[in-house]
Amino acid sequence: MFDFLDRFCNIASPRIRDFHGFPSKGDGRGSYSLGLEDQQIFPELNLDLVKRTQGMNITFVTSAKTDSECIELLRLLGIPFNELPVIVTGWM
Repeated sequence: MFDFLDRFCNIASPRIRDFHGFPSKGDGRGSYSLGLEDQQIFPELNLDLVKRTQGMNITFVTSAKTDSECIELLRLLGIPFNELPVIVTGWM
């Protein structure tokens, strides 16, 4: 998982056309999902064998309880987000 995450953050993500970071909005329960329009950003693929363009969904399931904890964890692991999340502090 760490190998995939490293390659995704440092090699594949910068190859996305007009990429300015992923949105920093989780699912509200500590997980984060994103969709890619084209799997060809991964250099491991042999483009000569690709018959059609295909996207993919990636979900990061964490033990975080809130979106802000999840986004901060993924940010520290290297996921490039396009904005800083709103962090709510204090007791509720």
